[in-house]
Amino acid sequence: MINYPGKAKSSYKKTVNYSNRGMDLEELINLSNEYYLQEDIAVIYKKPTPITIVDASFDSHGRVITKAYFKEPSTLDYNGLYKGKYVDFDAKVTKSKTSFPLSNLHDHQYEHMKNVLNHGGITFLIISINNKYYYLDGKDIIDFKENNDRQSIPYSYIEEKGIEIETKIKPRLDYIKALDKKHF
Repeated sequence: MINYPGKAKSSYKKTVNYSNRGMDLEELINLSNEYYLQEDIAVIYKKPTPITIVDASFDSHGRVITKAYFKEPSTLDYNGLYKGKYVDFDAKVTKSKTSFPLSNLHDHQYEHMKNVLNHGGITFLIISINNKYYYLDGKDIIDFKENNDRQSIPYSYIEEKGIEIETKIKPRLDYIKALDKKHF
């Protein structure tokens, strides 16, 4: 509610759209990855989701996919190399203020994280919760899932085991600093 002197009250209310809440986080990561590549710090890319095109048509802009399906479940969204190590991670956003629902991490993604760790790679999640960003290591995620009956990771666990990621101008989301702190 905004009150202007001598004017009627205005009832401007901001609406929040959660349908694309992960896109803001992905954009921060993509900009950070561009910076890391330009500065020769790391080579990290967003993996394309594999699809099979069933039907396509033409419009004024060219060919348009009108029907497609996913070939297979995707693993995690980002992978690459940092300091000679394979890195594989995903960006997750939750609107919950008290926990990260494990349902946000699909079974095939969880298994993929275990496989990456078994082969000496580094895997983690970047979690957006309570207007903060956290690096949560794959080992901590697996440990929690295998040793708890809960269906969500409490915010207190994320604060304790995770590393808060700093936002700045360049890189926008400095997750490499958290990676260094945890692994190097």
